[in-house]
Amino acid sequence: MIKIIKADGSSEKEFLTSVRERSNNKNKDVTAIVSEIIDNVRQNGDKAVRDYTIKFDGKAPDYFEVPKEEIEKSLTQCDPDFISTLKKAAKNISDFHARQKQQSWLTTKENGVVMGQRVRGLERVGLYVPGGTAAYPSSVLMNAIPAKIAGVKELIMVTPPLKDGRANPDIMAAAFIAGVDRVFLMGGAQAVAALAYGTETVPKVDKIVGPGNIFVATAKKLLYGNVDIDMIAGPSEILVLADETANPKFLAADLMSQAEHDRLASAILVTTSEKTANETVSELSRQMEYLSRKDIIEESLTNYGVIIICDDMEKALAMANELAPEHLEVCCNNPMEYIGKIDNAGSVFLGNYSPEPLGDYFAGPNHVLPTSGTARFFSPLSVDSFVKKSSFIYYTDEALRADKDDIVRFAETEGLTAHANSIKVRYE
Repeated sequence: MIKIIKADGSSEKEFLTSVRERSNNKNKDVTAIVSEIIDNVRQNGDKAVRDYTIKFDGKAPDYFEVPKEEIEKSLTQCDPDFISTLKKAAKNISDFHARQKQQSWLTTKENGVVMGQRVRGLERVGLYVPGGTAAYPSSVLMNAIPAKIAGVKELIMVTPPLKDGRANPDIMAAAFIAGVDRVFLMGGAQAVAALAYGTETVPKVDKIVGPGNIFVATAKKLLYGNVDIDMIAGPSEILVLADETANPKFLAADLMSQAEHDRLASAILVTTSEKTANETVSELSRQMEYLSRKDIIEESLTNYGVIIICDDMEKALAMANELAPEHLEVCCNNPMEYIGKIDNAGSVFLGNYSPEPLGDYFAGPNHVLPTSGTARFFSPLSVDSFVKKSSFIYYTDEALRADKDDIVRFAETEGLTAHANSIKVRYE
């Protein structure tokens, strides 16, 4: 069960080090396997993808690409209440991300110089969506909606078929609502390779986004450079800051909401109250008994969960900023006073009624977040993730003449005489 540590400067740091290193405990053979799959798909295209689909999923679908009418038909195959929920969530996600959109701009100077920046969506983006028991329609919305707002011209989704070779109707419904253009029934590293290189059936994309298992994540990592990717995601994590006013019942529930993701998931409570810490442990034991993923939760909390008791909130905040968690909840009296002090976190949830699942599914901010401490320098998935920017410059003869000596001086100082010559020849 979860441990309780009193912060003393060393005990908590030893534990936090083990949390950071857990992402490295991966099968070293995976890279070799994935490299072989990528190479096979690059050379043999659809045939390789079909062979791997039969090998890993049990059966190849009747068709790779799902007909548009089948995607739309999924709306009638799902629970009507779930379709209503999807639409409400899509609206919230759209409203939030629409505020992120940037415009191209241009500026002029008195000497006739014109400069600016052109902002436009990527040509084609690939979205990977897990299938089977790990089918997450919410991930479709979170990845596809910002891409469409950014102006991506074509959004291609790949997702593994069900055991009977059909598409998951919940995933298809989310794809239709989010505006996905084309859907292909394929999964694993072979689907990622198909997106990166293109096959006879699957078009080559410029960027690949979306979650997946270790084989999918490794494929994305190996293919980065050939295509862009969103990020290398590690195991999920949550850190909850709590004072004596927090409700241990809520705290336990929120810690387990992340622990159930994965046996490597990390759930950490940092509190200034020993009473809150002890009561949260009791609540964890009580609530865990009626949860379907109890075994995963228990292993996750035992290995990578901890409750750390700090002397004051300033030390608790410093610890949170050092860990830079994917999700950070602030369950304290007047939580808004802390928002300006939290510098390193993927997404921040303020107050007792802003639990992490609110962000996972519904509120609007993106749930694709930096993990493993990378929130120190990475940001959540956003509209910016799907655009490219180009600058442009226009100088007149007179404007360049005025600056030519400085440019030549720079070039000659760096020993790049051809650069200098490019300026000089215009004024000889």
